[in-house]
Amino acid sequence: FFFFFFFTFFDSSVKNVFDQEGFSRQKRGYRNINDIEVNLSDPLFTKQWYLINTGQADGTPGLDLNVAEAWQLGYTGKGVTIAIMDDGIDYLHPDLASNYNADASYDFSSNDPFPFPRYTDDWFNSHGTRCAGEVSAAANNNICGVGVAYNSMVAGIRMLDQPFMTDIIEASSISHMPQVIDIYSASWGPTDDGKTVDGPRELTLQAMADGVNKGRGGKGSIYVWASGDGGSYDDCNCDGYASSMWTISINSAINDGRTALYDESCSSTLASTFSNGRKRNPEAGVATTDLYGNCTLRHSGTSAAAPEAAGVFALALEANPNLTWRDMQHLSVLTSKRNQLHDEVHQWRRNGVGLEFNHLFGYGVLDAGGMVKMAKEWKTVPERFHCVAGSIQEIHKIQSGNKLVLAITTEACQGKDNFVRYLEHVQAVVTVNASRRGDLNINMTSPMGTKSILLSRRPRDDDSKVGFDKWPFMTTHTWGEDPRGTWVLEVGFQGEEPQRGVLKEWTLMLHGTQSAPYIDQIVRDYQSKLAMSKKEELEEELDEAVERSLKSLMSKNN
Repeated sequence: FFFFFFFTFFDSSVKNVFDQEGFSRQKRGYRNINDIEVNLSDPLFTKQWYLINTGQADGTPGLDLNVAEAWQLGYTGKGVTIAIMDDGIDYLHPDLASNYNADASYDFSSNDPFPFPRYTDDWFNSHGTRCAGEVSAAANNNICGVGVAYNSMVAGIRMLDQPFMTDIIEASSISHMPQVIDIYSASWGPTDDGKTVDGPRELTLQAMADGVNKGRGGKGSIYVWASGDGGSYDDCNCDGYASSMWTISINSAINDGRTALYDESCSSTLASTFSNGRKRNPEAGVATTDLYGNCTLRHSGTSAAAPEAAGVFALALEANPNLTWRDMQHLSVLTSKRNQLHDEVHQWRRNGVGLEFNHLFGYGVLDAGGMVKMAKEWKTVPERFHCVAGSIQEIHKIQSGNKLVLAITTEACQGKDNFVRYLEHVQAVVTVNASRRGDLNINMTSPMGTKSILLSRRPRDDDSKVGFDKWPFMTTHTWGEDPRGTWVLEVGFQGEEPQRGVLKEWTLMLHGTQSAPYIDQIVRDYQSKLAMSKKEELEEELDEAVERSLKSLMSKNN
């Protein structure tokens, strides 16, 4: 009362003073599973926090794939086939049998049409079955849980269970029935030991190229790849599958929004889904199907993340079967959300057109509801062009304590047929040798000021001979940017011991389009937000000035 009396006495601008009545407001995102209109009878459904997170298993409420919205819109994956390239699928499992596509399945380890997992006492070959359940486990059958796209068809491609992988087996798996299979999910890659640099061989590369160009009647096969489980010791840009432009690389978050301890970071990751929790809660893993008709709550890793993404993409394909492989990447960039994902080291940033990204999580967690709504109205993206923006092939020495800084200024092939105005992928093809490869650190900054960490330190990599030979480090962080201007590459060493090296080549490859209307709109929205934030800053400064004046006036009157 004294405050109102004092304020009205000294401030003639106050016209009236009213008593305020209290009423309730509820935090959005804090949901009870019974309040969501999804009625499924499957016993593990309430434990599938990554589908609908109400705080189960000590998780963060609202941190999920938002599948409920997609399901409520009527999208459950009908008419879409996802292939699980793995160690086989228990296609007799009662939660998978009704959605199993036998015609699209094959066993490339045994060369027969029956990709059933090979029995071992420790159930080592349960990986593919668990991944399959995440995507296509049937709903309302009182068995295990449900798949993200529970009315989709799942195919088994058994190709991991032999002593050694071959280029022919990989290529055959990736190119198996590309007119029937829509999405290929791969939760494997080179060894995640922090010292391997490896990727697809010649036949597999050709199979991938043919897939994106000819698969699905020319719309392109969609390849989903787990980014890797090497943790802070590894970098997924050293994995040629996850860092390929033709794949959608998926990282994982745990149920409280942090990165998992095994997650690798790299600039090629496009988006994230979920794995497990750090706390020892027995229900914090991914609930899915297991071998021999069983269920499990303990599936985890980026192995679990990739199939979840494949399921979300299946929902989007049902909403719009005409989506191309590039459309799916654009939709992932535009609809993924920061939500409550956070990391202590890598902060969220915005690129030159205002798209928010993170070095670990890509453009955020996939949002199934947002993706299907945008997919319904989506128009196929324009033709894609490739431009060699420039190349530096002189020998440059690298010393500990001194960063090597190189620059390429480009017009992005402007005036030519292959002009790139709006970026999708950018590759820095690098040849470099070092006394210790694992201590190398490579960053690249775009003309619009976006910094991509192309290679971070890998403390277990002792290589001093092979180095990187024309290795295509890739970034998605400059998506939508104008590539014209000066690109800067910084190469240096991190680590306690002094190192030396030689950079022999840096070739800058730009991939993108000549038109992108939605990018122009994003830029306008971003600029509007910036202007609004500046206005709010000015208003805040004004409020603070008024408050200081009032305090001064009150002290004088006292």
